[in-house]
Amino acid sequence: MVLRHELQHSETMRQTMAIAGLLPAGEPRLQALVEPDPDEWIEVPAGSFEMGADADGFAYDNERPRHTVELPAFEIACRPVTNASWAQFNVSTAGGHPDAPVCHVSWFEAQEYATASGARLPSEAEWEKAARNGLLTGVGQVWEWTASTFHGYPGFRAYPYREYSEVFFGEDYRVLRGGSWATHPRVATPTFRNWDLPVRRQIFAGVRLARDL
Repeated sequence: MVLRHELQHSETMRQTMAIAGLLPAGEPRLQALVEPDPDEWIEVPAGSFEMGADADGFAYDNERPRHTVELPAFEIACRPVTNASWAQFNVSTAGGHPDAPVCHVSWFEAQEYATASGARLPSEAEWEKAARNGLLTGVGQVWEWTASTFHGYPGFRAYPYREYSEVFFGEDYRVLRGGSWATHPRVATPTFRNWDLPVRRQIFAGVRLARDL
């Protein structure tokens, strides 16, 4: 837990350096997403899956317990929204390579973009189901906002202390999934739940769209 916490602080420091324009040469390491087509969608069939971390190994308390979630069929974008697509919606935010994922997007901006595109943000359950099945391209470039507010899973138990997760539960924080270019692979697991206030843009966050079937 201490190691992962320090790795998360390393990303926070990079966020601070980015605000001050102090990132070293070569950062941020956002890659152009050449394939698949930016308009490609993946159909995820209805059904249940086991959400959350299993009982073995390390996981934060908010990732447990693993539980069954039933979802209707939905579609999710194969890759995150790119700078080129975002520039048609909000030129001031877009920057970098046109085919790289847009970064430094607030939840409110992501939600507005989704609505304007005739889509929506995925729930974190939808995101995890698609990610567990290896359906998503570009995961780990930018954190991806979800429609979900941050709450404990059914049967949640605080560990090792209440203040790590439980004090943040409620309607104020939105869940992000996937990790960013600055997230250590040891942290960015498919079940890891990041959370932040919806107004914040300093985090390395972008957006992936979803829509109902």
